[in-house]
Amino acid sequence: MDYRQIFRDLRIDHDLKQQDIATICSVSDATVGHWENCKRDMRIDCIVKLCLFYNISADYVLGLTKEKKKLINVNEN
Repeated sequence: MDYRQIFRDLRIDHDLKQQDIATICSVSDATVGHWENCKRDMRIDCIVKLCLFYNISADYVLGLTKEKKKLINVNEN
């Protein structure tokens, strides 16, 4: 599955609107629509922001694992 479709599914699972994602990523609603329709690639900073927002690893989003691994905060002691 394409990473943009994974983010779309996550958005729907969390009952969010495209506007919510647009706000998180500082882009327009139309840009989010283009991502979800696989018409545009996402910028790396947006992928990172959404991984942090959903607390999932980029490995899952990029298809390197099928597990929705939570992020590990390496700054915690």
